[in-house]
Amino acid sequence: MMEGTGGPYLNTAAVTSPVGIARLLQMTFGCATFSLVAHQGGFSAAYGTFCMFVWTFCFAVTVFIIACEFTRLHSCLSLSWGNFTAAFAMLATLMSVTAAVIYPLYFVQAGCYPIGCQVRDFRIAASVFAGLLFLAYAAEVFLTRAKPGQVTSYMATVSGLLKIVQAFVACIIFGALVNDSQYSKYVATQWCVAVYSFCFVVTVVVVAFSVTGKTALLWFPFERSVVIYTFGAVLLYASAAVIWPVFCFDSKYGSPRRPGLCAKGKCPWDSQLVIAIFTYVNLLLYVLDLAYSQRIRFVSHI
Repeated sequence: MMEGTGGPYLNTAAVTSPVGIARLLQMTFGCATFSLVAHQGGFSAAYGTFCMFVWTFCFAVTVFIIACEFTRLHSCLSLSWGNFTAAFAMLATLMSVTAAVIYPLYFVQAGCYPIGCQVRDFRIAASVFAGLLFLAYAAEVFLTRAKPGQVTSYMATVSGLLKIVQAFVACIIFGALVNDSQYSKYVATQWCVAVYSFCFVVTVVVVAFSVTGKTALLWFPFERSVVIYTFGAVLLYASAAVIWPVFCFDSKYGSPRRPGLCAKGKCPWDSQLVIAIFTYVNLLLYVLDLAYSQRIRFVSHI
């Protein structure tokens, strides 16, 4: 004889709530995007591979999240589920918008020659679905973000979401650094690389502890340490924001203008400019993070 349980085995709200519907759309748009590309659209080079990785990775993790919430298996995982889903939604938003820009930029053209009209149409369709995929992930971030006075996961707060953006921007900086940026030319620019690396590693560690829900096990006050680190990151990035442009664009050390003979895509000056821009972007993000961190409290078990 079967006994009644305290509730249904399946959580239908996982697919019927606004957040659940957004995730179903993510799964649908993601599948449509990489299927169109794989079937006829095609891709090549590192940027094409990156786009395919983004769409397949986000699709796989979204299916995993939906399955875990629908079957309630997420309660068996040693994760802070709210932090995990909020962090992934923000990361997927950034990755999907990047892919939605890169793919049409490199692969979509107005005419049919030389790829043929069918391939062109598939690429246009894939680009449209890539844009819809970004909107679906952005919708989840909007729906799950912390509201004033609400007790929620740290990664759902503005400060938590900014941590994901900071790490993502640091990855862009690293990509430009390895693209012949000539950072090893001066000790000062090597210091900037050390700043980028240190802040990236610590930010990832903060996210990892929040997602795994292990902050309460630490022997030091995690909340206070994160605020102190954020203040330190502001100072470190401020130093890089001064040093990097001086040693790259001052006429005494570098070039204030792009050299005329620099090949497109293989010019150190271009990489240096990208690094300078995103250094200022991350400095602003850390300043905002420091401001918002004064208004939140950590909840590690949600």
